[in-house]
Amino acid sequence: MLDKSNIAIFCILGIMVGFLFPPALLSIFTFLFGVNAIRDVSPRRWLDDKWWLVGVALVAIYAITYFWSDNKADWETRLQTKLAFLLLPLAFYFLPRFSTKQLQLITVIFALAFLGCALYSLSFLVRDPAYYIHQYKVSDILPTLPKHDHIRASLAIALFIIWGVYVWPFLESRPLKWFIALSIAILVVYLHILAAKSGLVSLYLFFIGWSFYMLFFGRKIIGLIILLSIPVIFFLANGLMPTFHERINYIKYSIFMQEHGDHSGRFGDNNRLYSYKIAVDLIKKHPLTGVGTGDIKSSMDTGYAARYPEVPAMARLIPHNEFLVVGLGCGIPAMILFSIWVFMPLASLKKNRQSFFFFMAWLILLLQLMIEPVLEVQMGVFVYLFFLLLQKHELKES
Repeated sequence: MLDKSNIAIFCILGIMVGFLFPPALLSIFTFLFGVNAIRDVSPRRWLDDKWWLVGVALVAIYAITYFWSDNKADWETRLQTKLAFLLLPLAFYFLPRFSTKQLQLITVIFALAFLGCALYSLSFLVRDPAYYIHQYKVSDILPTLPKHDHIRASLAIALFIIWGVYVWPFLESRPLKWFIALSIAILVVYLHILAAKSGLVSLYLFFIGWSFYMLFFGRKIIGLIILLSIPVIFFLANGLMPTFHERINYIKYSIFMQEHGDHSGRFGDNNRLYSYKIAVDLIKKHPLTGVGTGDIKSSMDTGYAARYPEVPAMARLIPHNEFLVVGLGCGIPAMILFSIWVFMPLASLKKNRQSFFFFMAWLILLLQLMIEPVLEVQMGVFVYLFFLLLQKHELKES
């Protein structure tokens, strides 16, 4: 009879298929993953997971804002995206620690899935390089799997690279080590070709953290090599990869336009700043209860119309900062509770290798919370919770 861990690995296979292709499979296998882990656990034991309890409180606050949200459809959508908070943390909390063979299998599943993602994107560039390189001049990026979500795709790949480096000592055969090493190398190159800022910033942040970890706690020579290779990789990518080069030029142009007072909303990074200013003004007007999670978008539209009327309706954003989203929708007390939920996992860290890799995954995801409304879309919730909890699961005592 299959035990929980083996069933969990089967579910992870289904989850990765659903992540890349039909989202319905992602929901189904995530649900099965959760039910499998808690199927024989008394509900009274669920209370042992304090982080889960805080997450439940956050979902409850989102639900309560129904009573002062005019747009009930948006309220329902935002609440549904948070339902994974009720299951995934519990699932990983009660799931037994994976064996070495199971860790290897999980890593192979991830590697194959993300190599497929890279192959999909690169196939477009190979078929029509001139067209797609030109698109980068206007900030249009290569198609990815999942479709229309290069942010989550690149972020998930960066998190897999962290996982792959973490799991390296557990790989038992030389061919497997070569396969994972080659997969990581290909995906590092792919992230530079794709040139999605979320993935690249996450990748370089990990490289910097890993180099300092090796310098102070591991092999100093390797740490120094990693640190010195960072600018080399960047300059080689800028010189050899046209998509990366055009992306850098676009970012420079965006900064130039911001410095010269552009308020058109055509530049994503500049528009983020506008969304922050509008959200802060709205939170000041509704500090305790927020505007209601159903009315976040309509309130932001009103704020744009008052403060930045030049920004067209299609370019108006909800706050590109998850803390501000929570504060705007639910009020400052909820934003404080959300902050507690975000930082709580750090309390379990120790001075060991597992804790370092968990911290790097956590830090990268924290950065995403600061620049994206990560937890307002299904894919964002999945990437945040699944990869954070998978790395956190390795903190368990054997």
